Amino acid sequence: MALSGDLWAELPAEKRIFCSVLLFSWAVYLWEAFLAHRQRRVYRTTTHVPQELGQIMDSETFEKSRLYQLDKSTFSFWSGLYSEVEGTMILLCGGIPFLWNLSGQISGRAGFGPEYEIVQSLLFLLLATLFSAVTGLPWSLYNTFVIEEKHGFNQQVLVTIYADYIAPLFDKFIPLPEGELKQQIETMAKSIDFPLTKVYVVEGSKRSSHSNAYFYGFFKNKRIVLFDTLLEDYSALNKEAAEGEGGENEETKSKTKNKKQGCKNEEVLAVLGHELGHWKLGHTVKNIIISQINSFLCFFLFAVLIGRKELFAAFGFYDTQPTLIGLMIIFQFIFSPYNEVLSFCLTVLSRQFEFQADAFAKELGKAKDLYSALIKLNKDNLGFPVSDWIFSMWHYSHPPLLERLQALKDAKQE
Repeated sequence: MALSGDLWAELPAEKRIFCSVLLFSWAVYLWEAFLAHRQRRVYRTTTHVPQELGQIMDSETFEKSRLYQLDKSTFSFWSGLYSEVEGTMILLCGGIPFLWNLSGQISGRAGFGPEYEIVQSLLFLLLATLFSAVTGLPWSLYNTFVIEEKHGFNQQVLVTIYADYIAPLFDKFIPLPEGELKQQIETMAKSIDFPLTKVYVVEGSKRSSHSNAYFYGFFKNKRIVLFDTLLEDYSALNKEAAEGEGGENEETKSKTKNKKQGCKNEEVLAVLGHELGHWKLGHTVKNIIISQINSFLCFFLFAVLIGRKELFAAFGFYDTQPTLIGLMIIFQFIFSPYNEVLSFCLTVLSRQFEFQADAFAKELGKAKDLYSALIKLNKDNLGFPVSDWIFSMWHYSHPPLLERLQALKDAKQE
């Protein structure tokens, strides 16, 4: 041990930095792989519906959820391993300085010398983005058109980038029609002084079968958006099922009814009660404050570290210290331990916020409806209700379903 310590101390500072970055990166990967292994073991061994959900979740849905999550976890293992090996090879083979020099050669041929660092930086970003897109495309295509398609979530006929980034810009936002649901939403918003101006329904089912709801807007101009997949009366899946009921027998109709997508009006209100709880309890503001403090701290440390030549030398930059490369080295590599700790702390905080928002919905008298809504949303999204406790603690920004149901169950009993 003493000998290895002496050898480590004799290494140049840049070598110690480089080795530390690689070792920490692999330590994080192995930790994540260990957690994923524990969770996959849960997926493989938990083959029966938990007793708490026995009366409200059928075995077929539970099995579909289990297989979906198992496929996703297996895919994540292989894609994560590839990503880690790729990143290691890039560092060991000097991929970052190579790409920077290539950018300089291209900009030089275009008449921009070394003094045009911004031009070279833009070319570097372009080349890095193209490389990332090309190497990541097969994984993205497999995830969308094999895994998501296999389990019935993919609604695309177009490339993934269109569905994820372009289509949302053109989603059709329809004002929620006048009626009981809209009146109840407005009444609930008014009861907690939420400055609601409009309520929209967005046709999210065109891209995915996942359900969602959110609100946005500044100051006194808040708007609520409901995905059509959240609303039982608007779900395209339910409409298709209703249109096909004519030629079905009674048994098939019964199964179709039990597999309806979305929530009833009372459950939608309970979900919104939870979301509005985040606003009323100041969770959004608190997250913004934390984000701003973190940004200030990071850029302060960046200003302190950007002049350290050994940081650049550790990654193959011995003669130059480009600002963009400094940003990459410091934020992506040097801050890695800090980012891991911060991420875990924010995960713990987020789970507390979720419990508080559930409690807020309970105070609005929505405990029973939120209880059933969480189960339906979990079913619609093929969420698996059983989690390894360490995996859950490290990864889940929302508490596991059974923990939330237990808290609401206690609230209902009270």
